[in-house]
Amino acid sequence: MILAETPRRKLVTQLVTWGHWFALQNIVVAIIIAAIYILNSPAPITAIGNLYLFTNWISHIGFLTFFGFVILILPLCYLLSNAKTVKVISSIVAASGLALLAFDALLYNKFGVHLSINSADLIRDEAQTVMSDFGWQQWGFLTLLFIVWFSFQLVVANALWQRVKRLQKRKLGLPISSFFVACFVISHGLHVWADAKLYQPIVKQDNMFPLSYPATAKTLMSRYSLLDIEDYQQRKALQFDQTINGINYPIAPVYCAVQNDQKVLLLGLVNGKISGSIAGISSLGKHYGLQSNLQSSINTVLYGLPELYHDALSDYDPILLSLPASMGLDINVFSEQNLPAKFNQYISSWDEFKSSVQHIESNLAIGFINSEDLSQLLTPEVQSQYQILITDLSHSKALPSQLFSNINMHKQMSSHEDLAPTVLNLLGCTANASAYSTGSDLTNTNKRRYIVSTQGSKVLLLTATERIEIMNNGNVRTFDLQSNEEVFSPVDTGLLSQGIKHLSSFSSKRPL
Repeated sequence: MILAETPRRKLVTQLVTWGHWFALQNIVVAIIIAAIYILNSPAPITAIGNLYLFTNWISHIGFLTFFGFVILILPLCYLLSNAKTVKVISSIVAASGLALLAFDALLYNKFGVHLSINSADLIRDEAQTVMSDFGWQQWGFLTLLFIVWFSFQLVVANALWQRVKRLQKRKLGLPISSFFVACFVISHGLHVWADAKLYQPIVKQDNMFPLSYPATAKTLMSRYSLLDIEDYQQRKALQFDQTINGINYPIAPVYCAVQNDQKVLLLGLVNGKISGSIAGISSLGKHYGLQSNLQSSINTVLYGLPELYHDALSDYDPILLSLPASMGLDINVFSEQNLPAKFNQYISSWDEFKSSVQHIESNLAIGFINSEDLSQLLTPEVQSQYQILITDLSHSKALPSQLFSNINMHKQMSSHEDLAPTVLNLLGCTANASAYSTGSDLTNTNKRRYIVSTQGSKVLLLTATERIEIMNNGNVRTFDLQSNEEVFSPVDTGLLSQGIKHLSSFSSKRPL
């Protein structure tokens, strides 16, 4: 007795085959849409980071789309006996799902968040703002856009249905599924390793795609002594992402008055150093330049912020200059080094700068000079009329620098970040320095018991006895401040976390 395939079974087989090809077509479209997440995020700087990005992009978006097919479309192939109805409903589901993915990608691009309960308030507020300006033309355009998108899905669905018998003969299922499975295994395997090592080029991609929950194995690895869980938790707490996509500068409006009769002279030595002593000017005990090069030191003096933020500050005038200028004070800046064009309104030639200082004309004079020029500036009259700060900018790399002044200072340790707040305070501005600088005014007693800054990819934190270097993966090295030799004393995680939080206060970076 020969059992022939029933028409119903034959239809179901054709619908399931059609459904898989329809899902594959939408996986490709979804992967293309998901490229928006990648194009609007910082690119990984390592080959392994790029490999993870590619495999995670393909496998995660492919999995999400296929999961939607299994849950929403595949049951229709078994429940409905009308192929046309299945194609129409599937096209509506696919068009809606991909439109939702595109909306999430645009939301991530603008606000750095995905569709979720946590972002519901943000979406509602934005939607109310946008929709309040919508007229019938905008609504008509959106409706037409969805109809076109739905029509595209319907055309593809019908085209695949007409070729379903031909597609059944193709043996592409195994290689295609093997490719996606390989991407899935590679991406999750790389993430397990990166999570254990806190490898930033991979770990910081955790929130890039929607509904992303990469694999971790910390508990299992610690159970078999493959991972020191306490060390892992310490390093994770001390992770510091150097990626700055934006900056809040200043954090809050800086409101203060200045005194027109105050005179401040700030000198940074870009070449040479002060030898011996200067009559009437004393040296601060411990002053540090924590920047990696001379240009970073100059930027730090002007902005009062570490080099972490310098690229993001390229479009901002320093508060140190813009606030006194807005109050009508006379400002003169001279530099042996080339400064960006935005400083041209403040820059004077050497002869103009020297003349304005010697004739006590400037309220604020800032000079980046050679040590040989000091004698021409520091005349007895200048020293009696100006409140003077002199520092060595050529000496960096977290080694002791020099800071000389004729004012009383109440801080035992200082860095270049402290100079901008100190100068503004000397001019009479009593605004909170934390609004525009990570430093503090040296003329006021400060209870913070450390100095924190960045140097390249490292965070540097200095206490009275130690220099602590924190790598961007959370690894910590400690050095004796006097001998510069590495020591292996216990790490105060609370202090380091506090320092990193202090550094991050100006960042408006988007989560990755």
